[in-house]
Amino acid sequence: MEIPVTGFVVHGDGSSDEHSHILYLTSWSGRPLHIHDLRGITSFDVGHDHRYAGKTEPAPSGVQHVHRYCSFTSVDSGHKHLLQGTTGPAIPRPGGGHYHCFEGCTTVNGLTPHSHEYRGKTGNELSIC
Repeated sequence: MEIPVTGFVVHGDGSSDEHSHILYLTSWSGRPLHIHDLRGITSFDVGHDHRYAGKTEPAPSGVQHVHRYCSFTSVDSGHKHLLQGTTGPAIPRPGGGHYHCFEGCTTVNGLTPHSHEYRGKTGNELSIC
């Protein structure tokens, strides 16, 4: 099965001894790709909370889809946490565009090992080209 994609290639930064390129996809099966911002504050546990911000991975526009995400929290009380997961499906905005809900639990870290819960809604979609 062939899937038409468009994008562009950028030469690697030369930081390694091997020749390399970076491929940036801009469409998948004829549909433009987009991403979303995500940000928020974790639950308050073991006397503190953390802030987080990041972007989702790209997904095609105009069809039902989800996005994967991965980000680190701020450093508070001497440590940080990883949060990662998959958003829920696209939810239309009244004026156009859409957002996604996300939620999860961070990795376990800290002098007193613990995790934090988080949940939120992404921002509106952002074109990647």
